Amino acid sequence: MKISNWGLFPWIDAQTVSSKEELIDQLKEKSTLIARGMGRCYGDSSLNDLIWSALQYSEIVEFDDRTGRVTCEAGVTLEKILSVVVPKGWFLPVTPGTKYVSVGGAVASDIHGKNHHNLGGFCQHLFWFKLMLADGKIVTCSSTDNSDLFNATCGGMGLTGCILEASFQLLKIETSYIRQTQLKLPNIDAAIDAFEQMSAVTYSVAWIDCLATGANLGRSVLFLGEHARLDELSDRERQEPLVVDVKPKRSIPFYFPKFALSTWSVKLFNWVYYYGHPAKRESLVHYGPFFYPLDKILHWNRMYGRRGFTQYQCVIPKNCGREGMNAILKELSQSGEGSFLAVLKLLGPEDFLISFPMEGYTLALDIPIKSKNFELMNRLDQIVLRYGGRLYLSKDARMPAEMMRKGYPKLPQFIDIKQKFDPNRQFESLQSKRLGLQ
Repeated sequence: MKISNWGLFPWIDAQTVSSKEELIDQLKEKSTLIARGMGRCYGDSSLNDLIWSALQYSEIVEFDDRTGRVTCEAGVTLEKILSVVVPKGWFLPVTPGTKYVSVGGAVASDIHGKNHHNLGGFCQHLFWFKLMLADGKIVTCSSTDNSDLFNATCGGMGLTGCILEASFQLLKIETSYIRQTQLKLPNIDAAIDAFEQMSAVTYSVAWIDCLATGANLGRSVLFLGEHARLDELSDRERQEPLVVDVKPKRSIPFYFPKFALSTWSVKLFNWVYYYGHPAKRESLVHYGPFFYPLDKILHWNRMYGRRGFTQYQCVIPKNCGREGMNAILKELSQSGEGSFLAVLKLLGPEDFLISFPMEGYTLALDIPIKSKNFELMNRLDQIVLRYGGRLYLSKDARMPAEMMRKGYPKLPQFIDIKQKFDPNRQFESLQSKRLGLQ
């Protein structure tokens, strides 16, 4: 069957197996495979000729609404967890920009969100997970038990084994609303100043106009958020303070033509978006539009056309984040290849062996697949390396192997652990082969 991940690039022919019994049989035959959940990574990290799909394992095993501890199978989506825990006054400790990801994928990618600078990544909140190894053995891993496997699997892109179950801690909330503050900022320096000044705020994220130039370089709209208390809600909202996000009703039914995402259409969108926001606004919003604005429309990836897109997400260390982000945005604005989605976040200290976050600033860009954009990304690579940064494996579809080695100094430790538990390299993806992660 033909299959791709969210970026619609690359497409491959792959065989899929879905039961644990089939998985064990394939491992016994020394087949090489990779686990896959919802396929919401953007590139080739959950693609291989043989794929084990975890989606049929989608049960919440246990939820203690007194302590906020949840245990579930790897194929459970964040959407399903939210539908169960929010009405009981709990929320995810960490969430990415979509709720349509599986828990197994969340562990494998060590997903991060708008609160990484305060609460770290998803794997910081794990009690344990169960992992099937290459020999078919199932082991329980935590920060104290099988800690080498734990540290390699968190953010390890499924290359140590297949995650079967996970148990983690939720965050207590009074309401399902967010107290949001919006600030319109004239350039990237003002945006970074605001991030620094507002670092105590739980959630922060900025939309960036990556085609603005000169004094407007990196003009931004910064969104800050805190979970709203019950006494902050209106009388109407207090009647149902823990309402769950509604399912999307709209979908993009076809692939957009090439001309739909021209430089001029991006410039127009960015101009309207920036000037459509007031200088400052405070409001109460539901968690849905705050955390998952793109989830309102199904199949929004089709607007990038049949050739697809990749998300270029980099992080620059904090001590040179201002200089590095200025250099990246200058390169982008000069190229004329903008992105509807250009998002800046502040990250906290790094964890685990090849997990993406490090203390600094991360910029995510949706870039359509075309030859000159690969040349642009090669130039961006050089800027990222110059400032000691790296790229996010969950979004990557084209990173050179040398950049992986330079950006992830703990990679040799990861490879040693993988070799110990997977000596025949049975857990592989197109990405791991491309990056030489053997």
